[in-house]
Amino acid sequence: MPEHGGDTYKDLLLFLAAAGVVVPLFTRLKVSPVLGFLAAGVLLGPYGLGRLAEQAPWVSAFTISDRAQVQVLAELGVAFLLFTIGLELSWDRLKAMRRLVFGFGLSQLLLCSLVLALGFLAVGQTLGAAVVAGLALGLSSTAVVMPALAERKRLKGAVGRSAFAVLLAQDLAVAPILITVTLIAALVGAGEAPGPAAVGRALLALAPAAVGLALIVILGRLVIRPLFRGVAKAEGSELFVAAALLVVVGAGAAAEAAGLSMSLGALVAGLLLAETEYRRAVEVHIEPFKGLLLGVFFVSVGIGLDLDAVAADPWGVIGLAALLIAVKAGLIAGLARAWGVPWRAALETGLVLGPAGEFAFVILNTGLVEGLASPGFTQSVLVSATLSLFCIPVLAALGERVARRVIRKAPDEETAPGPEVEAEALLERRVLIVGYGRVGRIVSELLSEHDQGWLAVDADPVTVSAARREGLPVVFGDAARPEMLKRLGVDTARALVVTMDSPTKTDEVVEAARAARDDLILIARARDDRHAARLYALGVTDAVPETTEASLQLAENTLVDLGVPMGLVLATIHERRDRFRQAFQAATPENRRDRPSRALRSTLRQKV
Repeated sequence: MPEHGGDTYKDLLLFLAAAGVVVPLFTRLKVSPVLGFLAAGVLLGPYGLGRLAEQAPWVSAFTISDRAQVQVLAELGVAFLLFTIGLELSWDRLKAMRRLVFGFGLSQLLLCSLVLALGFLAVGQTLGAAVVAGLALGLSSTAVVMPALAERKRLKGAVGRSAFAVLLAQDLAVAPILITVTLIAALVGAGEAPGPAAVGRALLALAPAAVGLALIVILGRLVIRPLFRGVAKAEGSELFVAAALLVVVGAGAAAEAAGLSMSLGALVAGLLLAETEYRRAVEVHIEPFKGLLLGVFFVSVGIGLDLDAVAADPWGVIGLAALLIAVKAGLIAGLARAWGVPWRAALETGLVLGPAGEFAFVILNTGLVEGLASPGFTQSVLVSATLSLFCIPVLAALGERVARRVIRKAPDEETAPGPEVEAEALLERRVLIVGYGRVGRIVSELLSEHDQGWLAVDADPVTVSAARREGLPVVFGDAARPEMLKRLGVDTARALVVTMDSPTKTDEVVEAARAARDDLILIARARDDRHAARLYALGVTDAVPETTEASLQLAENTLVDLGVPMGLVLATIHERRDRFRQAFQAATPENRRDRPSRALRSTLRQKV
């Protein structure tokens, strides 16, 4: 076969087949797609169908043979995961949840890592291997836990808040953990006892990495915003993907050149981009791409599941996975209760966070490369961690069921809000303003005067940049895209106000917003009476036609200047506005079936 024949693309075709067949099958069965990728990796790997290749050579056509090629894409998938985590870490959100994140979350990571490390020390592992394994297994899976809770509609309650706080703390700790592993490796490589002098020399050895990280931060602040401003002006959605790839790969390559991991560079890039107005637009454009790359990562994890190792010592591997889940679940549930989480939610949180996470594979492989752990020990731990990942959907269902039966509580205990919950809810329940021109700015100013939180979005990068220089919460994006509305927080918004002067674009935003939420207060600017009628037909709560409001304002000023009492004028204007609104609302879906009738349009024209 020629050098660039079909075999060159065989592994890619198999992965795409897994993404197009196996994962939808798992989704149809209401099982996490992540588990679908893991199962596909096991099936297509050398320990799955690959075991039959010697007896049936044709089977090799259905196995992934070049794991190194998959590993490169998998590393990029992990980098994108850390990049998106960095994008989601806003200062306001951390401040609102600081007690759960930095209290409960960090104490969970420290306690679980310590207990697990002591356990590995007790069975004869070296200090370096025990610390690396403890830190790796102390983490949980953001990629599996959050979808599992979402499928069971548990994200909005105490379970979702507690799990998110822990996962957020763990995500923040990934970079320090990777640096710690590198520091431990430097100490072990020097062959010195971990005294002050040895630690000082190890830290000095990390000086190039610190300098490299500082340069990434400085250059990122100087380059990222102008780069995405240029992309926004070009108005090409594919350019956002290209720019995000450039930032992730560039920051990752720079971090590797400085002696750090690609993942750490991507996390820093995400944190820097999160401070800009283009954060949500980038999230929308890279979401499908990130999902596929993460799929490659989980396929590579599945490929690495050594079924021979499981068969050789099934009770040892399965026992380690079960012990890991039991120890972590008990510690997390106890800590959750200590931090004020209700017992039922604490139990569920412990069960879903008990298994290992995706970053366990990154940290364990880093420890293996650094020479801190033996290949045999690392493989055993990796196999157990992989098995524990498969248990998360089952544990999520089990936790909800067991908690209901075992723990009797008051009906309102689950939803009783604490200070952090109220602060986060206040942060999320903002008014969304679509369009930040003259009208949008006035609306935002009046909302601020009455202490109402708001967030504005505009598709003009110049307008957005000018508002950001004033310190205003305005972001770049197209609110007609359902994904963008979701990123803006339409699910929790108090209201959405459309102030754009383009009727077509206004209609698109209204349709997308009403499709996202039936109960959303939706107020839109209309060009004229016909446009207002059309907007009511699309489901707005209120439409404000420019021609009508202009005529009412002119009439009000004229009557007051003529000496008519102000109170009487205002009453007349309000009464006339109500009559207009009733006529416009006759176009709503419950009052009519089609577009506004000819009689209705004639009535509207006469009234205006």
